[in-house]
Amino acid sequence: MAMATNVEATATGTIEWLADPMTNIVVPVYQRQYRWDIGGCEKLLSDVRAVAGEDAAHRHFIGSILSGQDADGGDLILIDGQQRITTIMLLIAALHHAVRESDPAMASELERVLVRADDPTRTKLRPHHAWADLYESVVLDRRDEADRESRFDDNYAFFRSQVHADEAASIWRGLQKLEHVSITLGAAANAQQIFESLNSTGQPLRDHELIHNYILMGLSHAEQLSVEEQFWLPIERATGESIGAFWRHYLVMTLGREIDVSGEHGVYAAFRGSFPRLDADKLRVDADVWREYAEIYGILLDPAGESDAGIRRQLEYANTFGRATYPLVMSAYGDYRRGVVGRDELIEVLEWAQALFLRRAVVGLPTDRLIARLCRARQTGRDELMRAIARITPSDERVSAVLKYVELPHAAYVLGRIEQVDDTSAFDVENIVPMVPATGWSGDGVRPWKEYSEDEQNSHRALAPTLGNLTLLEPALTERVFGASFPVKRDDAYARSAIDATRAIADVEVWNTAAISERAARLTSEFVRIWARPALPEIDDDGLTPVLDAVRRRGWPAGWEREFDYCEYRGEHWEIKDVKALFNRIFRRAWTDDRAAALSYSAKHGGPIYDEMAWKGHWDALDASHFLYMGWDSNYMMTALQGVLEESGIAAEVFVKYSYIGNVM
Repeated sequence: MAMATNVEATATGTIEWLADPMTNIVVPVYQRQYRWDIGGCEKLLSDVRAVAGEDAAHRHFIGSILSGQDADGGDLILIDGQQRITTIMLLIAALHHAVRESDPAMASELERVLVRADDPTRTKLRPHHAWADLYESVVLDRRDEADRESRFDDNYAFFRSQVHADEAASIWRGLQKLEHVSITLGAAANAQQIFESLNSTGQPLRDHELIHNYILMGLSHAEQLSVEEQFWLPIERATGESIGAFWRHYLVMTLGREIDVSGEHGVYAAFRGSFPRLDADKLRVDADVWREYAEIYGILLDPAGESDAGIRRQLEYANTFGRATYPLVMSAYGDYRRGVVGRDELIEVLEWAQALFLRRAVVGLPTDRLIARLCRARQTGRDELMRAIARITPSDERVSAVLKYVELPHAAYVLGRIEQVDDTSAFDVENIVPMVPATGWSGDGVRPWKEYSEDEQNSHRALAPTLGNLTLLEPALTERVFGASFPVKRDDAYARSAIDATRAIADVEVWNTAAISERAARLTSEFVRIWARPALPEIDDDGLTPVLDAVRRRGWPAGWEREFDYCEYRGEHWEIKDVKALFNRIFRRAWTDDRAAALSYSAKHGGPIYDEMAWKGHWDALDASHFLYMGWDSNYMMTALQGVLEESGIAAEVFVKYSYIGNVM
C-alpha cells in the first residue's frame, strides 16, 4: 500500500485542537481579509446550540482545516480555514467575557483556547499583520472607546449580545462537539495545489441544490426516497432549468421581501430562515405547497398549460415583461386555483401588473424593488394591493405627455392590444416614417426627403419610433413596399392589410409630423384605457422606496455615508443620509412612541437595546438604564430598524429616498 508522505489528515475535536499548547496559528500575508458577517455568525451559533442539545454521541462537522509548519518556528501557517477559525475564536471570546466573573473554572478553560500557553498577552490565532492588533484588542478585551467599524467588532458584539451567562455551559458544551479534519502539510507538499483541490474541484452547489440537500438531509433513507419521488422530482419537472428562479420568486411571494442574490447563496439563506426545522410530517405539508406553486410556475413559463383562453392570453401578455411579475402573479394564481378569488380578480391583478410595468417603462422609471411590496400588500387584501399599485403607477397625464416623443417600449405587444391582434408574431412592427429615410422618401409624394429642412428631418426622425408612427403590418406587405414613400405604402400595403387600424392609415393624404401627432393622440387615449391605472388619488413620482424594501448591504461599502437623500417617516421629512443615522433615529423614535414594541423586538433578537453597556464599543443612552448599541454592521442595522417598525405596525408608513450614490452602490 502506498503511503502519503506530504499530507497528514486527522479527524479531531476542534476545541481540543485549538486548546493544545502546541497549536499557535498564524494567518499568512496572502490570505484575504476576514469577511464573515452576522448572518454567518448566526448560523454558527445556531449549529452550536443545536448540537449542544443532542446526546453525547452527536458531533457537528465544520469541514477541513489546512495548515503547514512555519519554517521559522513552531507556529502553524493557516492555509485554509481562516474564516471559520476566526469566527469560532470570536464566539469563544464573547463566552469568556460573559463568564469570567461568574464562573472562573470555565473562564480558565476558555482562556486556554484563546491565548498562547507561552505568552498569555498574545492570542493563539494571529491574523494578517494589518489587522492583528485590532483582532487582539477585541479578543483580549482591550478595546478603546473609539467609534469604529470592523468585522471583528461587529461579530464579537453579535455573539456578546446573544450569549448570556446562564446559557454559557450549554454553548461551551456545543463548542466542544465541533470537529474537523486537520490536514497538515509536509515540507515537500504543494500547498497551493492542495488548497485549490479542496476549494475548486467541481462546481459549487447552487441555491436550489443546497435547498434540496437541506430538505432531505435529516430524513431516513426511506423518507428521502418518498419525498424525492412525491415532491422534489415534480418540482424539478415543472420548473426545469428555472428551478433556481422559482425558489427565489416563491420566497419573495411568501415573505413579501426582496431576496438578496448579490452575496453567496442568498436564496438558500432565505429558505432556511423561513423553514428552520423540517421534520418529516411538517415537510410533507410544506412540500405539498411548494409542488403546487412549482406547477403554477411552469404554467407561467409556458401559458399553453392553462386551459382558460382568457387567462392564458393574460399570462402571455405578462410575459412581455420577463419574469419580474411572477411573484405577484403566482400569489393571485394560487388563490384562484384554490377558489379563494374568482377569475375576474385574477385577471384584474394581471392587468394591474401590466399597466404598472408598461407605464413605468414609458416614462423611464425603474421597476426594481417593486414586486415584493406588492406581494406584501396583496397579503392584506385586494384594496391594499390596489392602493400599492396606484401609488407607483404613473398618471394618465404623465404617460400621455411622454408617449408623444419617446420610443415606444414593447411595441409589438402594445400595438397588438390596441389594434386587437392576438398573435403579433405573424406581423411586423412598421415604421410609417422609416427610422432612416432614403433621400427620395416623401411624405406627400411631391417633396423628397433631401429637400426637407434640417429641422423637419430632425423632427421626423425623433418621432419615427413613437406610438403615432407605428403600426402592425403583414410581412409580405412590408417586403413589397420596403423603403417606399408614404403614398406608395398607403396604397400598396396599408390599404391591403387585414388589420383595421392599419387600413385606416390609407385614409390619410399626407404623412407628416401633424399626422403623427394626431394619430398619437388617438392611440394614447386607447393606451390609457387598456393599461388603466387604478382610479385612486395616491401617487408617488418621487421614487420613494418603502423601508422594508431598502437594500441590506453587507459591511460598510464605499459611499454608505450618503446612501439616502432623505427619509419620509409617517409624513415627516427627515434629512437622514446613512443607515447608521437612520437606525439611531428609528430606535429613538420607537423608544418615545412605542417603547413596548422596541423592547419586545430587542428581547426576541438579543438586541440592540440593553440594560447596561456590557462591552466596549459605541453606545447611545436611551435613558439612565437602557442603552442602544451602535456598533453593528450595515446589514444588521437595516434588518433591526425594519424589524422594530414591523413590530410597531408602522413599517408601511416609512420610506427612504435613495441618493444617486445609493442607486449605484
